[in-house]
Amino acid sequence: MKTVKSMSLYVPGNSIIHRLEPITKLIYVMVAGVLPFILPANPTAVLCLAVTLAMLTISKTLTKVIPLTGFTLLVLLSILFIQGLFHEHNQTFLFRFGPFVFFKEGLSYAARISLRVINLLLGISLLSLTTKPSDLIDSLVRRGLSPKIGYVLSSVLQIIPQMAASVNAITDAQRARGLETEGPLIVRAKAFLPLIGPVIMSSLIQARERAMALEVRGFNANRRKTFLRAANQSSRQTTIRILLILILFAAIVWRIFA
Repeated sequence: MKTVKSMSLYVPGNSIIHRLEPITKLIYVMVAGVLPFILPANPTAVLCLAVTLAMLTISKTLTKVIPLTGFTLLVLLSILFIQGLFHEHNQTFLFRFGPFVFFKEGLSYAARISLRVINLLLGISLLSLTTKPSDLIDSLVRRGLSPKIGYVLSSVLQIIPQMAASVNAITDAQRARGLETEGPLIVRAKAFLPLIGPVIMSSLIQARERAMALEVRGFNANRRKTFLRAANQSSRQTTIRILLILILFAAIVWRIFA
């Protein structure tokens, strides 16, 4: 039987970025994503982007970002094109490309939007590529998140790999019984219909079995929960989190009183 490749974006590694506590990385992503909006000057977004790219390089996940950002880059190029031509404040001629005339104001506005979007996208990619979803949920629950909400989030993150595993298993079983699952598009479409019922039923059965397993293990017990793994806490990570929060607070104060 074929092995099922995990649909998680996490890339195993032992870099300093991988070893950071998930909450530390989550706070960084939030701060790096919000700062360019609080301080709208382009240098702020460029600085945050440079730091994120450095962290992706250190964690050796920079090449993994390219497939995640490909479609977004196409959208941003269309924004540059449209804003450069038709922004309402366009006045300063910049250059001409064939029949199209681009203006400085529109391109500057589009560049600011693009930098913010890319910065936010790379920050989320950094968190996803260097953090196991289970570790992130575990860290959130340790800090007061309801275990029920944590379970819902964990289930959402795991539903795609689980359904992929079910589809592969059911496909193999039906192929062993003589069902054609490969070939032209029409053949694949015909093979897809018999998969729908078993996949849905399998998902419902798995959900019921997980609910029963949680109930047997005392998930709803009104007692303090314990954790299988020890918390990855250190004074250095606490200092990093405090510095990130202070940077965000200072930016807010500067924006209000500047």
